[in-house]
Amino acid sequence: MTRVAHHPILVFFFTIIGLVISSGLSLYLYIQGGFSATWLLITLITITFISTLYFQFNKQNKHMGFVLKSLANGDSSLGLSQHHPMRQHLEEIKTRIQSARLSAEQQAHFLQTLLVHIDLAVLVFDSEGKVIESNPAVTRLLGKPINHSKDLEDIAPLVNECDKSLKTIANWQYGEQQDNLSIQITSAQIQGQIRKIVTLQSIRDALQNKEQQAYKRLTKVLTHEVANSITPLASIAQTCGGLLPDTLSFDDEEDKQDLALALQTLAKRTEYLGAFIARFRTVSNLPSPALQPAQLAPLVEGIYQLHQQSCHQANIDLQLDVSHSQLVMLDTAQIEQVLINLTKNAIDAVQQRNEEDLRNTRQVVLKTGANNAGQHYIEISDNGPGIAEHVIDMIFVPFFTTKQQGSGIGLSLSRQIMINHGGDLIYLRREQGACFRCVFG
Repeated sequence: MTRVAHHPILVFFFTIIGLVISSGLSLYLYIQGGFSATWLLITLITITFISTLYFQFNKQNKHMGFVLKSLANGDSSLGLSQHHPMRQHLEEIKTRIQSARLSAEQQAHFLQTLLVHIDLAVLVFDSEGKVIESNPAVTRLLGKPINHSKDLEDIAPLVNECDKSLKTIANWQYGEQQDNLSIQITSAQIQGQIRKIVTLQSIRDALQNKEQQAYKRLTKVLTHEVANSITPLASIAQTCGGLLPDTLSFDDEEDKQDLALALQTLAKRTEYLGAFIARFRTVSNLPSPALQPAQLAPLVEGIYQLHQQSCHQANIDLQLDVSHSQLVMLDTAQIEQVLINLTKNAIDAVQQRNEEDLRNTRQVVLKTGANNAGQHYIEISDNGPGIAEHVIDMIFVPFFTTKQQGSGIGLSLSRQIMINHGGDLIYLRREQGACFRCVFG
């Protein structure tokens, strides 16, 4: 228990006051005529006054000790009696503190929940580069947890050097997919401590959407203009061919045959271009996929059975590897269209091998699997001549083709279908042949 002896300055102060008063009165009365009953009375009053002051101070000191002990023991009443005048004020203060604390906890819970559900990856670093706060979007985006700013050196090497604010774009390899990350770094002082807030967001989908929208606008313009020109040309060519009379004579009979052949060729080529434009319109008018849960293994097995007979007749070894089967949300009809197109391309590729290569078995492999990022995929590979290095960046561009009779639509359409499924169609470089992988997001 705290005692008054623990406060010697205050005790000494009150004692000096009492002695000064007593001494003064005693001296005054002595000068006036000596000691008397009045002097004794005053002395007693002075002593009583000092004793009262000491008692009140000691009482308050003891009460303060009770308050401190109550705070140490977590007693919200602070040792006050039920009818103490300060009790009501204390209850009001306690209610306000609890209300403010509850509001702060609700706000913190709201912000924490918001961080969990947003797709924006958020990291907060202390002055030493350690992560003190992050949300699940970081692991989803980067495929790995981040514990220190050093873990971002391959993505954002300027995190440690940035003292204010910085916006930049970086390339990021997620599985087999190339991604583009928008990075923003902000340095701020929070509660007297330097904190660096880093946000990362994938802009790959946005860039792809802009690219596809540009292709669609271009396709609509080209198909409209070309179709309007082709349709009358075909009609005119057919009409001119029918207007040539049998009695029409030329100096050279071969000239008449050449004219008829030219008109027939013009009509056929315009019809072919019309059919080509009609097929290309499917790129810009591709419907949204009707996603349903489906197993990858039965889907690939169906493609295998569809081409097994034709590959056997062409002396092509068609192999099936479906050791990995997973339930994926997809539009079965659209994915089948992609797989048929890729399998047909692979079969065409192995048939182009020269005589020296024929000593090895021509082979096409259909495979299912999962990559290091946990994404499921279907892979079509072959051991044909492969794709030339200088055209790899162009293979998914509409209209671009390396085939004499190709339209340049198949790969572009297939990739668009995979993008609409939240995934991608990527080309993997191999030592021999080509490999296309349909990755599901």
